[in-house]
Amino acid sequence: MKTLPHLFANNRNWSSQITQGDPTFFQKLVQQQSPEYLWIGCSDSRVPANEIVGLLPGELFVHRNVANLIVPSDMNCLSVIQYAVDILKVKHIIVCGHYGCGGVRAAMEKHPQGSIANWLDHIREIYDRRQDELFSIPDEARRMDRLCEMNVAEQLMNAGRSTTVQEAWKRGQPLCLHGWIYGISDGLLKDLCVSVSSDGALRELVGS
Repeated sequence: MKTLPHLFANNRNWSSQITQGDPTFFQKLVQQQSPEYLWIGCSDSRVPANEIVGLLPGELFVHRNVANLIVPSDMNCLSVIQYAVDILKVKHIIVCGHYGCGGVRAAMEKHPQGSIANWLDHIREIYDRRQDELFSIPDEARRMDRLCEMNVAEQLMNAGRSTTVQEAWKRGQPLCLHGWIYGISDGLLKDLCVSVSSDGALRELVGS
């Protein structure tokens, strides 16, 4: 007996709608994927990458984890970046966080235990390092929003420091990194204006 039958029904309806709009859509999709964008975002179920930017399957390569982290020891994320850059030849890497991120909140409040605590220590390091700026913000909700923004910028710099991105820039491959944040309350993206497309630009960002 099938479990979760409503999800299979939803899938059939979705497939039918796509096919009605373009009868050859899946035939073309099976040939290859050639996205121009890699999206590195949060696993939060309220942040569906393709839908947010209005792109169809095959147009956005996606990696998601708790709090959209890019950790130098995370071979999963680094492998995604390498595949996207070296094989798919994406032109843009988008690091996208979101306001109200539960991972960021948990890192601030020091509640998690176990594996998730170790994972969120990366955000806690940002929090500890940037306390002067953060505690100059009197409103707690705004303070957390600012840490969400800081986390995006930090992860973008981690992506830029990765061997894959550094090597791509050295060989002149067009590749731009963008830091964005998403508002769940209004469904809108905000450009954090931390885009870089060279090691020199990255160094300037790190030094700013």
